Amino acid sequence: MNQTSILPQILEWMPFVLQGFGLNILMSLLAIAIGTAIGTFLGLGQLSPSMAVGGPSKLATQLFRNAPWLVLLFYCIFLIPYQVNIAGITIQLPSWLRATIGFSFPVAANFSEIVRGSVNSVPRGQWEAAEALGYSRRATLFRIILPQCITRMVPPWMNLYALLLTATPLSMIVGVEEALGRTQAAVQAQSDSRVLIPMYLALLTMFFVYTWPINRLSLMLERRFRTK
Repeated sequence: MNQTSILPQILEWMPFVLQGFGLNILMSLLAIAIGTAIGTFLGLGQLSPSMAVGGPSKLATQLFRNAPWLVLLFYCIFLIPYQVNIAGITIQLPSWLRATIGFSFPVAANFSEIVRGSVNSVPRGQWEAAEALGYSRRATLFRIILPQCITRMVPPWMNLYALLLTATPLSMIVGVEEALGRTQAAVQAQSDSRVLIPMYLALLTMFFVYTWPINRLSLMLERRFRTK
């Protein structure tokens, strides 16, 4: 078998691998959406003066933020049932969906810290000025503080998403047929050791092409918001 036969082999398997990469993107989008929603509540909970709210929020944030992603992934894969019954309707929960839920926990914890840090970065004088004008703490938070925090949260949120996408290949370990698992299957199916490096290089290129613009955009937004 000559060297020129390697490229056709790789191109033949690319649609198969790209379908798996599409699943990586889907899992990352769902996980960042779920994690952002939960993380917003956790972050605001950390800022609550009530220990009944602030204590559990801080505990959950630190627990999921410092736990290994793979451990959380295993917990969700094996503890979440394969199917649930709602009003007599059976809903299947495939492995990729349970893995997505597993990824959403560390995302929520990290975004919680982004929210907390962004709110705390607003000068204390703005809280005092709003209080002097008769605003309640709740009104000050939602009408004055949080609108200013959006630009502070967007760049780290984008970096968190890029990090999340690069972590999704961990789901291969629990049986999800994403891009890394499909690349491994393609290499084994070809029985040609010469395609090993090119196939994994193609996979690396997919992740780089997708995440590099996100990182560049986050840096651009960070510089732009910093000058305001």
